[in-house]
This record gives sequence, structure tokens and C-alpha cells, in this order.
Amino acid sequence: MDLSLKGKIVVVTGASKGIGLAVTKSFVDEGALVVAGARNVDALTGLAGVTGLAVDLSATDGPARLVSHAVSLHGRVDVLVNNVGGVRLRLNGFLGTSDEEFEWAMQMNFFAALRATRAAITQMLTQGGGAIVNVASVNAFFQPDAGTIDYGAAKAALVNLTKALSQEFGPKGIRINDVSPGPVSTDLWLGEHGVAQTVAKAMGVDADTAQKRVIASIGGLATGRFTTPEEVAALVVMLASPRTANVTGSNYIIDGGLIKTT
Repeated sequence: MDLSLKGKIVVVTGASKGIGLAVTKSFVDEGALVVAGARNVDALTGLAGVTGLAVDLSATDGPARLVSHAVSLHGRVDVLVNNVGGVRLRLNGFLGTSDEEFEWAMQMNFFAALRATRAAITQMLTQGGGAIVNVASVNAFFQPDAGTIDYGAAKAALVNLTKALSQEFGPKGIRINDVSPGPVSTDLWLGEHGVAQTVAKAMGVDADTAQKRVIASIGGLATGRFTTPEEVAALVVMLASPRTANVTGSNYIIDGGLIKTT
């Protein structure tokens, strides 16, 4: 299927690894030109159709710098993918999670996307439209324990923002949607200092055992496996495509059957 993305100018945040890198490559495969932002862009070097910009997206001016870079290079921004984010597992519950930790989660998972969206919408209004896809999380509405309480609150704010902005800017040709993954096979879950290793250390078991225990404790995955970054990317690219031109304000879940209710 032709997704009609050839020649489109796409900005991707948090693009150097995991979901962001998979999203970047998927857009290039569709013929788009990607301006990709991350703290370190070494992984993007040499990728055809990709311009990397080393930028701190948690800084107040970071997201706008990335969008401005895309406009200076290509004169427009057709698609923004807000992927940058992060989670630090909170093993001491709500009372053990400080204001500063909540603030960090909000800066990484909400304000970075808010600022990039503001910059992109300002540009999209001048050119007559565009599409924004936010990478949220099932934790926006599914919170089995306090381990990701600050992360979930930040992602819930992002999903709420998406709905509000889709109503305000839909009449102006700008579509905004969310993709909410469950567990994905990235460093966030499986890497050094990721969820599995953090829980393993607390439980006194190996990372594989800890991972299985965590998944079992939240209800298990119907497919029996984590989602891959490429599967998330496929959904992101589809929502950015004119093929889904009348989809806005929606939140698409990709979680291997983790969520059992509708």
C-alpha cells in the first residue's frame, strides 16, 4: 500500500534508538525526509534521507530548535512524531516519589512533547495542515502499581492534550493522534538499568525471572511476547499517512493483549 508519504518532511524526537529509530527508518522506507533529534545522533549517521540534530529535548528551547532546524532545511514540517520520553521505576511507592521525580517525568514525557507540538503547529498553520503522532503508553490509563506512577501521570496528560488539540486544530487541517504501547523490546524494559534489571536487583533474582514476574503480575500478554519497535513504528507511520486522513483525537493501543477490557 502506498502511504503517500514520499517527499514529506518528518520530525522525530528521541530518534536515536528503540521506537524512535524504528520510526525514523520506517518513514525513510516510505520515501519521507526525516529530521531526527536526540542527545546523541551517532546511530543516525549515514542513514539516507535522515538529518540528525544533537539536541537536549528536555531543555526549554530544545524541541523548538529541532522544529526550526527542519524548517530551515526543508521549508516545512508535514509530520511531527513526539517519541522522546523516559521512565524511572519507583520501588518505594507514592510516598517515596518526590516532587522532583514527578517533575522529571513531566519534563521528559509531557513538556518535551508539548513544546515540540507548539512549534510544529505554529508552522503547520502557515502551510495549511499536518499530522502529529504522540507515542504515549498504556500507563496513561493502566496503572497496576505505583512503580510508574509519575510516568503514567505524564503520559495521561499527553493523551488528554492530544484530545483537546485535535478538537481545536482539526478544522485547520492538523490531525493529532496517540499510539500507546504496552511492553516493548527496548532498553527501557530490557537494557542496562531498565525495568527488568531494576526489579531483578530489588527481588534478588536474574533479569529474565524478574521480567516474567512483572508481566505475570500485570495480567500477562495474550501474544506471549513483547511488541517490537518496528510494530509500533508501523502504526505511527500509518497514522501520519493521508490514508488515515479522517482519524484524529484517537489513541491506538498496541500491547500484545495486555489490556483485557475495552
